[in-house]
Amino acid sequence: MHPLYDEFLGYIDKEDKEKCVEFVLSKLDNKELDVPTLYKEILEPSLNRFYCDVEEETLCIWKEHVRTSIIRTLIELCYPYILKERREKNIKILNKKVFIGCPAEEYHEVGARMIADIFVLNGFDAVFVGANTPREEIRDAINSLKPRYIGICVTNYFTLVEAEKAISLIKQHTEFDGKIIVGGSAFQNNPENYKKIGADILIQSFEEIEKLAKEG
Repeated sequence: MHPLYDEFLGYIDKEDKEKCVEFVLSKLDNKELDVPTLYKEILEPSLNRFYCDVEEETLCIWKEHVRTSIIRTLIELCYPYILKERREKNIKILNKKVFIGCPAEEYHEVGARMIADIFVLNGFDAVFVGANTPREEIRDAINSLKPRYIGICVTNYFTLVEAEKAISLIKQHTEFDGKIIVGGSAFQNNPENYKKIGADILIQSFEEIEKLAKEG
């Protein structure tokens, strides 16, 4: 675990949005953190390892929503740092558009938002459409945007069926000839499921996005 994780966890456990924002911006400004490290070692674990110690389930739900809202704000604040980091590292700007979204009934979009930023950091032109996107809308967006890659993020195992239907529609009713990428915690226990739903590539780490950029 990152040495700064516990400090951040203390702020977000108290739903202290102001302290969370001050913490993240200060660490990015003084280069104690870069954006990929922040996402991977602080924000992602603080989101995934949420533990509610109150008895009423309804209280846990709103607390989780507040936590997610704070993290979403932090991610939005990171975008200028993504662009700055890309310039400082002399990352080549690729002429490749990536469509990133979540299938219908998948409401967990924060992970997909982080992934979109990491694609941008590695020179891609990432278009993020968010959660719960009907497969017909995905089809129409792809026909309009004509991306080189399609990224579909699935957190809930039960929405793999919707992801499969979306991929099938893409293959049958668009002129898309690139690669379909999937990722998300729904594939952790059964990574081979990406092949079963018709995807071409499974991405499970930020490093794999960097590798994809270098491979061209």
